[in-house]
Order: sequence, then structure tokens, then C-alpha cells
Amino acid sequence: MSQHAAILPILIPFAAALLQLATKGLGISAQRAIGLFGAVLGVFAAIWLVALADAGSVLVYALGDWSAPFGIVLAVDRLAAMMVLLTALLSGAALLYASAGFDERGRHFHPLFQLQVFGLQGAFLTGDLFNLFVFFEVMLLASYALLAHGGGLARTRAGIAYVALNLAGSALFLIALGMLYGTLGTLNLADVALRLQTPGMDVASARLACMLLIAVFALKAALLPLSFWLPHAYAAAGAPVAALFVIMTKVGIVSILRVQAIAFVPAAVTADLLDGWLLPLALATVLFAAVGALAALRLRDLTAWLVLASAGTLLVAPVFPQAAVSSAALYYLVQSTFVAAALFLIAELVAVRRGDVADAFQPGPRLHTPWLGLAFLLAAASAVGLPPFAGFLGKLMLLSALRDSGSATAIWSVLLFAGLLLMLALAKGGERLFWERSPKHPHGNTHHPFCWRRSLAVALLVSPALLLALFARPVSDYAARAAAQLHDPQAYISAVLGPHDITRETRP
Repeated sequence: MSQHAAILPILIPFAAALLQLATKGLGISAQRAIGLFGAVLGVFAAIWLVALADAGSVLVYALGDWSAPFGIVLAVDRLAAMMVLLTALLSGAALLYASAGFDERGRHFHPLFQLQVFGLQGAFLTGDLFNLFVFFEVMLLASYALLAHGGGLARTRAGIAYVALNLAGSALFLIALGMLYGTLGTLNLADVALRLQTPGMDVASARLACMLLIAVFALKAALLPLSFWLPHAYAAAGAPVAALFVIMTKVGIVSILRVQAIAFVPAAVTADLLDGWLLPLALATVLFAAVGALAALRLRDLTAWLVLASAGTLLVAPVFPQAAVSSAALYYLVQSTFVAAALFLIAELVAVRRGDVADAFQPGPRLHTPWLGLAFLLAAASAVGLPPFAGFLGKLMLLSALRDSGSATAIWSVLLFAGLLLMLALAKGGERLFWERSPKHPHGNTHHPFCWRRSLAVALLVSPALLLALFARPVSDYAARAAAQLHDPQAYISAVLGPHDITRETRP
């Protein structure tokens, strides 16, 4: 049974989506039950996959029993298993929150949500670049509809820009894959890594195809100047949808990390593809996001800028293909994902309780929910990197890993200054939301009923700010093992293609 563990995180949401479509006539309760049961199964399957991957070897699942590079394979290393578990936990909490009433605001929410999870899990598990494109498209098609769920002018405007830009990215992705296949004759990542090291290839075409591929991933990761879509789209989406969207930028970041470590760095013709341009753009993204957060007028807007700031911080890691840097980045990735998702949910809960003022940073009615203020405090403190929370440890690990690099001064200066701006933005916003009172709004929605689903979802997403700090050693140790495995491309290639393929003669 363990040989089929790799495909379970993909099959479970796909089967849940089919069941929800088949049982549509039974009402929303049946849809919710199927979705939540699938989410629980997905978490257990992801935990099992992490345990199997942590044994040390890359798990390879050949669909149809066709071996690579001719067949489609799923390749599960520690990094893929970690991202699968993170997606399962995040999607489960977001679905729990949505099941409290948000799912009734439009049609087909639950099947679309499951298809989004299906695309995300497949993107992290696939070992084939064309199937990465397929899972990207499934993920994006579902996200188009989820972004518009609930309707409204703001969501329609944000959706048009989001769809247009991502369709352009999809077209560029296809062009990059076509050029790569025409040059190398393969799209299996392990085989691409081998053929990039083959003498006599068309170096110019190979480099151009690889650069186009990086450009697509940079668009998905919202690297400046391709990041203007993210704040508007994420802020306009409904709270549980925005919470799930947080991990979408991580798909692009993980894809860059993976292709850089496995295929580009070992090959002389592509080893320098990220040199000279990715680091300045990543740091510019961080600064741009920090200024945007400082100017934000609502909590949901500020949170969207926080997602962009974390993406820029993480995009520093691929510039330095070292296990220590990647390890720190992976720890930071996990905590930043949970924190941003929690803040999106908190923003909607605050908005509901403040009436017409919503989550705008202006004086409003008194909030009679102390637990909500505490949740905001914990999430905000971790987001800006205050000790002793997980955000502080993640940034400290990343800065420590980069202290000996030639760009350490610039990186430290930008990240610390951006952290200061983000702290000021969140402090100002928290004061307006939870402390300042307006005589024009003496009462908010004080009769808003307590909802255990929404409260539990927020607690599940806020608690990692503390848990990742309390259990920092085992989590960081796993991240270190995942990074070490990521930067051992020969082990990945050997697992996917077999030991005899490492030195085999290839033809471009």
C-alpha cells in the first residue's frame, strides 16, 4: 500500500470533487460533509507521506507503470511531502471557515475548492514539467471562479486583471515547454537535468527556454514587476479563498528552488541564470510590499501586502543555492503561510463585528471579542518577526545563513528596514481596529453569534506562530534534511531514472 501513498493527496480532493458534483441535489450539508471528510483524509495522507519521505529516499510513483522519462511520474522528496502537508492543513482550516456560511454565497464552491487543492498538491508532487503546467492550469481555473465567489464589483475588477495576467503566463509557460522539448527532447525534470549537461546541445535555445520557465514561475510567485496583480486580487477575494490563495505564490517559489537546485546549478550552461537580476528584484519586491502595507487602508489590504513581502523574502533563497539558505527559507515559508492565512480570516471577522466601518483602519465601535484581539496580536507579531514567535526565528535563520554572502549588507538592510515598516503598519492598524473608539459608531454588530467553525479555523492557523517556535528544533531539523536532499540532484535523478541513467549517453 505504501507504494501508492504518493498519489493519495491528489486522488482524495479529486474524488471529493466528483462526489460533491454527484450529490449536488442533496444540499449544502452533504457538500460540506464530503469536503471536510476529504480534508481530514488529506491531512492523514500527508502526514503518512511525510513519514515515508523522511526515511531518506525519493519516492517515485510511475502512473500506468510507465517508467521515466517516457511515462508520467510523481516524485516525493522531503520538500514535496512538507508542501503537501502544509497545503492539507491550510486548505482544511480554510474549508472549515467557509463551511460556516461563505460557501452558500455562490454556486459550486465545494467542487471548485477541491479542484484547487487537487491542482496545488499535484504541482508539488509532479516530476514532469508538462504535468506541472497541467496542474498549474487546474489550480488557476479553479481560482478564477473562487475569486469571483460571492460576486461584487471589486472582485470582478480584480478577477479580470488576475485572469488576463495568468492567461498570458500560461501561454508563456507553453512556449517555454515547447522550446525546452524541442531543444532537449524531454520534459521530465530529472531527464532535463541530465541533458542540460550533455555536450553539443543548442546552448542559446536551452538558456532561453530555461529563462522563460523562470519568468513564468516568477509571475506565479509575484516577483516585481510582475506583482501588481497580487494585492488587489487577494484583498478582493473572500476570506477563506484568500487564505487558500496564500500558498499559490509558494508554488512558484518552490518550483524555482527545485529546478534551480536539480537542473540548472549542476549544468554549466545554466548555472548562472539567476545571477545579477533575481536578488535585486526580490529585495525590491520586499520594499515595495512594505511601503504598500504602510499605506494600506484596510486589514485585508495590509495582509495581501504581507503575502507579497514574504514572497520577496523567500525569492532571495534561490540566488544562493546552498542547503543552509534553503533550510532557513523553508522554515520561514511554513510560518509565513499560516500567519497570512490567519490574518485574512481575522480581517473578515473584524469587519463583520464593526458594521459599516468593516476592517478599515479608522476608529469604530468597540469589539466585544478579546480572543480576536489576541489572535491578531499573535499573528501580527509573528508576521513582522518579533521574538519569541516563529516569524522571528525564521528571519533569524535566514539572515544568519546569508551573513557570509557578498550581498549580506544589502539583504540585512532591506529585510530589517522592511520589517520595521511592516511593524509600524500592523501596530497602526491594530490600534485603529481594537483600541480607538468613534462616537459616531458606539455599537458594532454586538449580537453577532459565536461560530465555532470560524473560531476553530482561526485558532488552527494562528497556533503555528507559537507551535513552530516551541518545536523549532524538530521542524528546523526536518527543513535542514529537506534542503540537503534538494541540493543532492544526483540522488533525485537516480531515484527517478535509475542508477544506470546517471552516466548514460543522451541525445538532445
